[in-house]
Amino acid sequence: MRDVNSLNKVILVGRLGQKPEIRVLPQTDRSVARFSLATNERTFNRATNESSERTEWHRIVVWGKLAEFCEKYLDKGRQIILEGKLRTRSWQDRDGNKRTSTEIEAVSITLFGGRREGAPEPGFYPDAAAPAASPDFPAEEDGSAAGGEGEGHDDIPF
Repeated sequence: MRDVNSLNKVILVGRLGQKPEIRVLPQTDRSVARFSLATNERTFNRATNESSERTEWHRIVVWGKLAEFCEKYLDKGRQIILEGKLRTRSWQDRDGNKRTSTEIEAVSITLFGGRREGAPEPGFYPDAAAPAASPDFPAEEDGSAAGGEGEGHDDIPF
């Protein structure tokens, strides 16, 4: 039975630290992508009248078709909006010591920031239907949404 007073959800807006590393697991033929995502936090010290910036790095893991989307469209420095959940895993290192790692398992990824040539629809939602067509992203013949270059719209698709 599911505890209705419990929620494991993470939403991040940040930039990729490197191009995702993609592997295909041979036993299941399922793709997995891993990459790091940087988020920045700016603080202001009123006493010294100075601001400082802190960067937090997050480990991201992505499975299945969403991993294939990452391989095709994500590059170092690309800004994304990511929704996912925290996952902690344990293993033994070469010396036999128990190690743990907490990662964010992505559920959906939306491209953010300026459009790039050849960019796909604004996001990938593996567990839901494609985003509805809008004037900025008209439906194509196959029913998917896609953005067009040079339509005179600003960079944010919503």
